[in-house]
Amino acid sequence: MSRSPLAGPVIVLLALAAVVASFVYLGLDLGALLEGDSLQQMAGYASRFAQPDLSPTHLRTIGQGALETLAMSALGTLLAAILGLALALPAAGRWGWPARAVARLLLNALRAVPELVWAALMVLAAGLGPNAGTLALALHTSGVLGRLFAEALENTPAAPAEALRLAGSGQIAAFCYGTLPNLVPQLIAYTLYRWENNIRMASVLGFVGAGGLGQLLYVNLSLFQEAQAASVILAMLALVLAVDTLSAWARQRWVRA
Repeated sequence: MSRSPLAGPVIVLLALAAVVASFVYLGLDLGALLEGDSLQQMAGYASRFAQPDLSPTHLRTIGQGALETLAMSALGTLLAAILGLALALPAAGRWGWPARAVARLLLNALRAVPELVWAALMVLAAGLGPNAGTLALALHTSGVLGRLFAEALENTPAAPAEALRLAGSGQIAAFCYGTLPNLVPQLIAYTLYRWENNIRMASVLGFVGAGGLGQLLYVNLSLFQEAQAASVILAMLALVLAVDTLSAWARQRWVRA
């Protein structure tokens, strides 16, 4: 079926109209950024970030926040992997269609709520600090990993487990020795990937009081301490790069092997 030659220009015009309508509806005034001393103020604000605070006291505080962020992400990911695997078994249809429907509904609900919303709820339930951040990461990541684990289970060949069951093995033994060995590389890869994401998110959850580097950054920005905030941002970048490198090495060593 041939497309009309006017379809392309019409789509472009509609997109431009949508952009213009968005500016009008939101009342954005980009011209204000260029008026008066706005540019000078923005340049001064940026220049204060260019001089990070590297004093020993502040670096010690950053180190404690980085360890807290790392612990939150690691523990949250571990709890999520355990819960996700437990929910993946019924979600993959191993226990019948009623359990499959309930498990998939629960997994959808867990991952439908963003980490920041979970963190806000957990702060109310568990109080300020890393406990709330760990629980928030665990709940959201359980939904993500549970869905990925369930799909991996559905795509895993059933022949090895069936052979073990025909040989007299029980359901648990057949799963552990027939299905799980083929599944472990995928589980590790998914878990490591989510750990990378959780490091980034753990650095942000502090904005709602969930501890870690994010909470330290929020305090510095609230007090207009640009130099201290710049140091925290650099620490976040270093932590993310370190975890990305470690995760890539672990996947290459364990998963591909």
